[in-house]
Amino acid sequence: MIRRNNRVIIAHYLILAVCAVLSGCKSVAPWERGNLAKMQMEIDPHPLQSELQSHNYSSREAAPSHKSSSGGGGCGCY
Repeated sequence: MIRRNNRVIIAHYLILAVCAVLSGCKSVAPWERGNLAKMQMEIDPHPLQSELQSHNYSSREAAPSHKSSSGGGGCGCY
């Protein structure tokens, strides 16, 4: 009896999960696409500024960044 109850509970959770996933699918209307294409909606809205900040931080840190494969250490100062 307990196994049957567990299967029923699992089935209910599975149905709930499928409904939650399917409810997230929505097509975007043409007049809404302009809002999603704005510069503020990008992952990195200012790539040049981010690159300069990354370069500045890595030169002060004196430790290898995610862009280099060389080893080394740093004092951790900023």
